[in-house]
Amino acid sequence: MAPQISIENIADYVGQNVTIKGWLYNSTHKGKLMFLRLRDGSGMTQGVAFRPDVGDELFETLKGLGQESSLIVTGLVKENNRAPGLPSGYEIGVEAVEVLQNVSDYPITPKEHGVEFLMDNRHLWLRSSQQWAIMRVRTTIKRAIIDFLDNEGFLNIDTPIITPAAAEGTSTLFELGYFDEKAYLAQTGQLYNEANIMAFGKVYCFGPTFRAEKSKTRRHLAEFWMVEPEMAYFDLDDLMGFEERFIEYIVQTTLAKRRAELELLERDLTALEKIKAPFPRISYDEAIARIAAIREATDDPELKEQLAIEWGDDFGSPHETELTKQFDRPVFVYGYPTQVKAFYMEPWPGRPEVCKSVDLLAPEGYGEIIGGSERMSDPDLLIAAIEKHQLPQAPYQWYIDLRRFGSVPHSGFGLGLERTVAWICGIDHIRQTSPFPRTLNRMNP
Repeated sequence: MAPQISIENIADYVGQNVTIKGWLYNSTHKGKLMFLRLRDGSGMTQGVAFRPDVGDELFETLKGLGQESSLIVTGLVKENNRAPGLPSGYEIGVEAVEVLQNVSDYPITPKEHGVEFLMDNRHLWLRSSQQWAIMRVRTTIKRAIIDFLDNEGFLNIDTPIITPAAAEGTSTLFELGYFDEKAYLAQTGQLYNEANIMAFGKVYCFGPTFRAEKSKTRRHLAEFWMVEPEMAYFDLDDLMGFEERFIEYIVQTTLAKRRAELELLERDLTALEKIKAPFPRISYDEAIARIAAIREATDDPELKEQLAIEWGDDFGSPHETELTKQFDRPVFVYGYPTQVKAFYMEPWPGRPEVCKSVDLLAPEGYGEIIGGSERMSDPDLLIAAIEKHQLPQAPYQWYIDLRRFGSVPHSGFGLGLERTVAWICGIDHIRQTSPFPRTLNRMNP
């Protein structure tokens, strides 16, 4: 009896009869030859049926199969340098086929479809080769994140998804009823992780977070996954050094393990190969000066208008895009104005209008993938910041307590999984990085 195998391991079975359980991605026939593009979730391969070998009845059955028909195929694994697939260079000489379902009128065909149609059929679009490749890259990035942090001695601790107060500003909260009280979907697990580090030193949470921004840009989702490491006894410089090692590991691990998928996505791999520490570091002040110089030098009136900015403003996508064009790897921008950052960030010594914050901007126009800071460690400073932001003190009393009982300098950051996947895959819109994205105008399927 032929062993059942996964297509991704097909190279180990050259010269052997095997069984593959999967689906028909597409097919063509020419005379007495039938070429079946088979997928099983782990990879894709070519099945070749020769009419004299399989018989007229099976050959005609194969000719009548529709896209996405479910099949059990048995045959001999052969090497063929011209055979397409992931992995490429292998095919199966078909000997027997069991048809579990012959599909007709599959809605997503090789022709061009509009984005809205594809998003309406996201449950089926996931089967296409590019979407399949993106999800496999996503899984590898996620595993690389966890492996790196675990190997660095971090403890993974889950934080609440339902919270009583804002952490990143009240304008992006999803409100919900919690019995007889108001509650919100978590924007971040960071505040809880600050409690966790006082018990465990280095921790991270990794899960879904929610932002109610009414944004339609290619960089925003209403629900996304974020990893949030938090570290006791880390200052801002420690934080940046850790982040660059973290990103280098993620990119190089993904490049090593998912090269074939990235090639299928036509990603420029040379750009990823350059992602090695150290990364350049510039202050917000320098970034503002660089943007002003770019604006002055351009002859494009639209770009000139987009790049208008004053000290104290936060960066938009055009600013980040033009800034990162000056570097071939991610760049740190540190020391943002206090007024554009969250209330809990440590003030810069001697410059209260600046905080010890840092964003890591990905190259090639992908913008911010990490936002982090050194956190306030003085309870009086924190209380003053809460009052300045007109937040109620009572829900944050436990957070203030952390500064009263064994406070230490500490830092942390959040990395958005979907933005990181978009950058590493080289795709235009973040919606393709989530299996079932939630955006301003979409909650289905």
